[in-house]
Amino acid sequence: MSWREEYKTLLWMIGMFLFIYFMPLQNTGFTQSVFSGLELVKWYAREHVLLCLVPAFFIAGTISVFINQSTVIKYFGAQAKKWLSYSVASVSGTILAVCSCTVLPLFSGIHKRGAGLGPAITFLYSGPAINILAIILTARILGIELGVARVIGAVSLSILIGLIMHFIYRQEEIEKINAQLSLPELKEQRPFWQTVFHFFTLVAILIFATWSKPGTVQGFWYIIFYFKWWLTGLAALFLVYSLIKILKIKSLYVIIFAIPVLATIFLVPGDPLVSFICGVIALILLLSFTPGEAQEWLSASWGFAKQILPLLLMGVLVSGFLLGTAQGGEGIIPNKWISGVVGGNSILANLFAAVVGAFMYFATLTEVPILQGLLANGMGKGPALALLLAGPALSLPSMLVIRSVLGTQKTIVYVTLVIVFSTAAGLIFGVFF
Repeated sequence: MSWREEYKTLLWMIGMFLFIYFMPLQNTGFTQSVFSGLELVKWYAREHVLLCLVPAFFIAGTISVFINQSTVIKYFGAQAKKWLSYSVASVSGTILAVCSCTVLPLFSGIHKRGAGLGPAITFLYSGPAINILAIILTARILGIELGVARVIGAVSLSILIGLIMHFIYRQEEIEKINAQLSLPELKEQRPFWQTVFHFFTLVAILIFATWSKPGTVQGFWYIIFYFKWWLTGLAALFLVYSLIKILKIKSLYVIIFAIPVLATIFLVPGDPLVSFICGVIALILLLSFTPGEAQEWLSASWGFAKQILPLLLMGVLVSGFLLGTAQGGEGIIPNKWISGVVGGNSILANLFAAVVGAFMYFATLTEVPILQGLLANGMGKGPALALLLAGPALSLPSMLVIRSVLGTQKTIVYVTLVIVFSTAAGLIFGVFF
C-alpha cells in the first residue's frame, strides 16, 4: 500500500467534507451558482451528449479499430512530413461542427493510434476553432474582420502551438519515432475505400444531426437545416449498408434491429430525437451480439466513453458553477465583472478574455451570440478575438480529459500556450481594429 496515495485520498475526503460543512446555502449568490451549474449540465446532457458525443465516440472507435495504425503513422506520426501532417491537421476542423468537448474522442483516437504530439495538438486546437458554420456566423454577426481574423488566427496558432509542443517534448518524439520504425508494416484488412466510407458515414451523421439553425430562414445553410433529419436518415441508410457489406453483419440481424427504429418514425413523427436514440440503442445491441470486429468497435467506443464522459459532465458542472450558463445564468463569478474588465485593448483585458474563454464551456456556435452581447456592452475587438481563439478550443471539461490523455504537465503547457498566443493575437488585432 502506497501511503502517498492514501494521504492524497485523505486530503480529497477532508476537502470535500469542509466544502459540505461550510457550504453557504443561505447565500443567494451561492445557490444561484449551484443552480447554474446544474442547469448547464442538464442542458449539456440533453443537447450535446446524444447528438454530438455519441457519434464522436463511435467515430473514435472506428479510428481505433478500423484504421490501420500504419496509415495514422504515415500521415500524422512523429516521423511524417511536417508540412503534410500539420497542414492536414490544421484544416480538418472545417468539416466538423464540433466543440472543444466533441473533438476529444477523435483526438484521443488518433493519439492512441500513434499520431505525433505536434499534429495531434494541432488537430485538437483547430478542430473546434474553425468549423465552417462558426466562421460564417462570426463574419455575418460580428463583422467580416473578426471572421477573417478568426480563420487566420485559428489555423496559424494551431500549427504554431503544435510545433512548440513538438519542440518542448522532442526527446519523447524521437523515442516515438524509433518505436514506430520498429513496427512491422501492417496490411489493410479491407480496401481502404471501405474504411473511408464507414468513417465518413459516421461523420455525416454527426454533422447533420448537430446542424444548427442559421440566422436567416433562407439560403443554402437553412435548406440543410430544414432537411437535416432527412439527411441524417440518409446517412443512417449508408451506415446500414456499411454494417452489412463492410462489417459482414448478417442482413437479417440488421433488419430485425432496424424495425423498432423505423416504427418510431411513424409512432412519434414529430420528434426525430426519439428515432435517433432508438437507432443508437439498436446499433449498440446489434454490435454487442456480433463477434469479431463489430464487438471490437463497440468495445473501443465504450472505452472512450468511460474515459471521457464522466470528466466532461463533472467539468461542465463546475464550469457552470463558476461562470454561469450561455443562457444568462449567473455563476459565482458575476457576469458584470467579466464584461467590465474586457473593455479596451490592454494586456489585462486580452489576457482576462483568453482565460475566461479557456475555462468557460462553449457549445458549437454559442460563443457568437455571447460575444455579440459583450461587444454591445463595451468589449474591445481585441479581447473578442482572444476569447474566440481560446474559447472554442478549450474549456474546463476538455482540460480534465486532455489531462487523462496527455498527463498533467503537457496539459498545463498546452493550456498556457493557448492563453498566451490568444492574448497576443487579440492585442495585435486590437491595435489595427
